[in-house]
Amino acid sequence: MSRVGRALVAALLLALALVAPASAASPTFEAPAARATFGQEIVFTQAFHSAFDLARVEILLDYPEGLGPYVVEVAGATAAGRRDLLYQQSVAGDGHVYPNTPITARWRLVPADRGVPPVVGPAVRLLYEDTRFAWRTVDSDLVRLHWYEGSDAFGRSALAIGEKAVREAAAFLGVTETEPIDFFVYAEEGAFYEALGPGTHENIAGTPISDIRTMFALIAPNDVTGAEVRRVVPHELTHLVFDTAVRNPYHAPPRWLDEGVADYLSEGYTPGARAAVEAAAAEGRLMPLRALGGQFPTTYERFSLAYSESDSAVDYLVREKGTAALVELIQSYADGVTDDEAFTAAVGADVAGFEAAWLADLGADPPTRYGPQPAPAGPVPPGWEADASPAPPGGSTAPSPSPGASPGGSPAPGPGDQAEGGTSPFGEGWVLVIAALAGLLVGGTLAYVRRRRSRTAAEGGDGGAS
Repeated sequence: MSRVGRALVAALLLALALVAPASAASPTFEAPAARATFGQEIVFTQAFHSAFDLARVEILLDYPEGLGPYVVEVAGATAAGRRDLLYQQSVAGDGHVYPNTPITARWRLVPADRGVPPVVGPAVRLLYEDTRFAWRTVDSDLVRLHWYEGSDAFGRSALAIGEKAVREAAAFLGVTETEPIDFFVYAEEGAFYEALGPGTHENIAGTPISDIRTMFALIAPNDVTGAEVRRVVPHELTHLVFDTAVRNPYHAPPRWLDEGVADYLSEGYTPGARAAVEAAAAEGRLMPLRALGGQFPTTYERFSLAYSESDSAVDYLVREKGTAALVELIQSYADGVTDDEAFTAAVGADVAGFEAAWLADLGADPPTRYGPQPAPAGPVPPGWEADASPAPPGGSTAPSPSPGASPGGSPAPGPGDQAEGGTSPFGEGWVLVIAALAGLLVGGTLAYVRRRRSRTAAEGGDGGAS
């Protein structure tokens, strides 16, 4: 027993000796840093010391609503020692990032020795901001307003419009907003579009970004009490409350429902929208609702009609089923259900059935389908499929024309066919099979004969040499 005990103690000491240096040699990190230049770049830096070689160094970037960190390899094989690393992220052009976006960065060291686990350093958080203006801020329980041009009265007026819109939308949809929504007001069109990034439509006066719970709007100080502002602000802020009601990691509602609800709560089904839908229905220009589930068309006429159709569909739903059914439909999306499941439970019909009823209410024919169509059937070689043509009276089957048919319409004699007036005992497919088998048989026979001749010659040659 004493021998066994000594062996166990020795093994334990050896294990401790192996583990202790690795623990003592863990990398040390200095404080990470981050900085940003609006419209140009975001820069993250990290200094560290590693006692062992590294296979690579990565930066882990966490964005709002991301499923996980965005991983970028910053350096490949790196020798042991002290290192200063820098990662530059361009935010110009396709790399655009919305202002007010928080980004959290951490650096990960991956040892060259695969038996040593990777080491993650401390986190640094950066809020990407539009630093071109001296922003002023005023907030309430539901909205935090930021503006740079206009009086304090302008700021309070814009905040009151936003606060009222969020409160009414939350009460209607049955949700509770726990954090204020950031609302940025731009006074110049150029600055507004630069904040939203390339590709922004020219007819956009406001846009919500649900991932960062932020709204951007173009409002001149002398327009804050205008009718357009009182329409745009509630409409866009309602989108963010709608997002709170339906948020789930699986499936988003169709866009026409989102836009229709925003209009329903901000201005309703206006006479102009009603006239546009009725004219499109009479002229056969309506777009199917399934075509409005994602991005709306970009031409002005179709873009405007997409909104009018959205308003019409929501108005029809409320007239037929009531506001309770609309709210039930919206809230059901929080469970990640499909569109058909949500509509069937709330209105008693799937999306196609709801669309058909909506079109019938408008007195409109089903919209014409555009886009990819099934390809026409191509030619089929004779004998590849059964003749599906109906048999003529009397039970006889008319012969099918073939590529070798004579000008009079009767098939030209071919291999395997009998004389005129008779029928071949085999179809054309069987003729091909028999020909293939015959070819294999002949080829195999010739190969066998060649092998026998070669073997005989070789045996004869060996005998002569012995």
